[in-house]
Amino acid sequence: MSKFLSPTKGNLINLKRSLKLSKLGFDLMDKKRNILMREMMPLVEVAKSIRNEVEKTFKNAYKALEYANISLGSFEDVAENIKIETGVTVEYKSVMGLLIPKVSLKTVPFEKNYSILKTNSKLDLAIIAFLKVKEVVKILAEIENSVYLLAKEIKKTKIRANALENIVIPRIEKNIKYISDALEEKEREEFSRLKIIKRTKK
Repeated sequence: MSKFLSPTKGNLINLKRSLKLSKLGFDLMDKKRNILMREMMPLVEVAKSIRNEVEKTFKNAYKALEYANISLGSFEDVAENIKIETGVTVEYKSVMGLLIPKVSLKTVPFEKNYSILKTNSKLDLAIIAFLKVKEVVKILAEIENSVYLLAKEIKKTKIRANALENIVIPRIEKNIKYISDALEEKEREEFSRLKIIKRTKK
């Protein structure tokens, strides 16, 4: 109970209004947490499966690169002519006010922008393998970022809901009881005083 809280009807009305709003806030936080959990759980499952695919894709790509390196020796000049990726775009969708990233990768057909006289099919296979790496990394980045953001927001929402449920609401209810009891006691005293006055007049 607050030391500065006067047991008045005005304060009682304000506290009851605060209690109603706090309970509404808790319900909204609880619903938000459940919605975010439903959004996150399927992504967690996808992330588990995609990690295995990423590992396998990287392994195949580095093996292809190793074969190309053994076959050709150095091909730094070829690497310098590979175009820098500019087809990645990030958009966002809102889930209960939380912005979740949606990564898009513009797929471009594989084009040889290097001389076929100084290279062979081993290099082609290595480049194609790394194009696959780029695709799976895009998917993994989108999913893992989404899971991280959702988990962070779920934790924050849970903390706020717990604070309302275990601290704010019980404190308001305690203050309401204190004021209600004080007002009832005051009414009883007033009633007793009026009875005494009435008896005295008689």
